[in-house]
This record gives sequence, C-alpha cells and structure tokens, in this order.
Amino acid sequence: MKLYIGNLPFSISETEIREMLEEYGTLQSFDWITDRDTGRPRGFCFAEMDNSEADTAIKALNGKDLGGRNLKINEARARNDRRKKRSW
Repeated sequence: MKLYIGNLPFSISETEIREMLEEYGTLQSFDWITDRDTGRPRGFCFAEMDNSEADTAIKALNGKDLGGRNLKINEARARNDRRKKRSW
C-alpha cells in the first residue's frame, strides 16, 4: 500500500520520518518531496509498505503530534483521483 504522509514539520529530516515509519514495518519505497526550485522539503512524502503494516502505521500515526503539527497519514490516491469533479 502506498501511503501519503502530510502536515510534516519543516524541521524534520527524511531520516527521522523513515525511522518513524520503520517502527511499523519495512519500507518498500520512500519518496521525500522537495521544492524543485529551492530543494526545501514541501511538508509531505510518500511511502510504500505491506498492507497490514501500512494499516498499523496509519492507525498509530494519523493525527499524532510531531513538532507541533498533527500528522496526516492515509492511503495515497492516484493523481487522477485527487480533484473533485465539478458540476457546473
């Protein structure tokens, strides 16, 4: 399962997030999202884990305070599914 991990504090490092997620299972992939112009973190990332491990991570970490911000962790949606269809 691919996870979206959002509302990350800008002070946290990629290593810290990886280690936090690895407490719940093995990371199959990890994408640390940075601004293409500045190289600074954008406050979110994606990780892929086994389904049962991902579910456990979601239950344990979603809403958890990290550096004064509440984490948002859920199953990542495909890019096409992100926008709501408008009915004009």
